[in-house]
Amino acid sequence: MPILVTGATGFVGSAVTRRLLAAGERVRALVRHGSDRRNLEDLDVEIAAGDLRDPISLERALEGCRALYHVAADYRLWTPRPDEIYETNVNGTKNIMQAAGVAGVERIVYTSSVAALGLNPGGSPADENTPVSLADMVGHYKRSKFLAEEEVRRLVRESNLPAIIVNPSAPTGPRDIKPTPTGRMIARAAAGRVPAYVDTGMNIVHVDDVAEGHLLAFSKGKVGERYILGGRNMTLGEILAAIAAEAGRKPPRVQLPHALVMPVAWAGELWARLTGGEPFATVDGVRMAMKKMFYSSAKAERELGYRARPAEEAFRDAVAWFRANGYLS
Repeated sequence: MPILVTGATGFVGSAVTRRLLAAGERVRALVRHGSDRRNLEDLDVEIAAGDLRDPISLERALEGCRALYHVAADYRLWTPRPDEIYETNVNGTKNIMQAAGVAGVERIVYTSSVAALGLNPGGSPADENTPVSLADMVGHYKRSKFLAEEEVRRLVRESNLPAIIVNPSAPTGPRDIKPTPTGRMIARAAAGRVPAYVDTGMNIVHVDDVAEGHLLAFSKGKVGERYILGGRNMTLGEILAAIAAEAGRKPPRVQLPHALVMPVAWAGELWARLTGGEPFATVDGVRMAMKKMFYSSAKAERELGYRARPAEEAFRDAVAWFRANGYLS
């Protein structure tokens, strides 16, 4: 019986798909009309046309499936139409979970994000139990992931949905075709287009380790529990230095205060609205950067046997892929 993967054309979803195929699983990929399918070109997968906003298409896609990996998400820190993020991340998650319940799948892995978790004052690593509320969520993406995860947890409690939740940190590596906000930052830094930075930090993890963590959660995770799939906590200065080393460039030396960058972000968003382009910096991104986004994967390591490789390998694979595919020109 096949396993349905949503988001299989995307960055994390394609890594999960490749890992499932390597494990000998039969994979069915939910693909929207018009989606960029480059990440599936060399993979032996069954295509199921559908959309998270169309419950009937989800019922068809799940027919005969024994399991579901719901990886798809709208990962944007800025959009002129924020309702699109909620439609995919919240309503779409509810639709696919309800369809999976009706289909009677044996097990579900839901890809949430550390964006839905709390942060500790002072930057010490947060975990799955760090206190958090909707009021703590900065921006529409984080709010949508928080609400979506709450919906999954509710269905587990009220409908016995057999779902395990994983919370990846900042996946890095090859095949980030869009790219994600993290990937965009890496490509810009590798191309020498990041002249300065702010005092912040994030948790870097190789996308293939995140994919392995999904399979570990499927086989060893407890229904209703969540597991952080992270790697190394690094300041932005350390991240940019590591990327520069891989790209053969000098890292930026200028650190700017958040207050100075915020007007640039406002101007960038205004420019994006007028031109239809992407802002260089976003207001929500600057607000998020006011705290160090550090996390601990100790629970996943202890209960799932999860391990992450050095962050340098993630940057090496990401820079090599971006260079080979023309993103650094």
